[in-house]
Amino acid sequence: MKYQPGFTLIELIVAAAIIGILASIAYPNYTTMVRKGNRADATSELSSLATRLQRCYTTYSTFDPVEGRCDVIDQLKLSTGINSQAGFYVITGANFGKTTYTLTAKPVADKVQALDAECATFSLKHTGERTATNKDDNDTTAVCWK
Repeated sequence: MKYQPGFTLIELIVAAAIIGILASIAYPNYTTMVRKGNRADATSELSSLATRLQRCYTTYSTFDPVEGRCDVIDQLKLSTGINSQAGFYVITGANFGKTTYTLTAKPVADKVQALDAECATFSLKHTGERTATNKDDNDTTAVCWK
């Protein structure tokens, strides 16, 4: 019998098994890193909205002006809120007063960030205080606001 170069079936099965094992390790790590990267969508949008709120405060001397005067506050008060730039989060506002507000970012239900159990919500207050909680409402600020 003449030698024919090529791969045996056993060699192909071993190679496929190795690729499968590597993929099963790499994919979860990849999705975790994607979620961590997408968190910047929430933090940057919260900071941007805080800047817009400051402009309203400068104009009207309150974070709770009459409806229709400050579009960003009107939108934040709605239950639908404002979608972040990349669309992974919805930002809503609460506790609007003369000198106070609280912004909260929550992941959109059908997006990849909805599976981020470590950073389920981000909050930013008028004082600049930043907080984050996981899906069990435990404080994860140090991990999430990097």
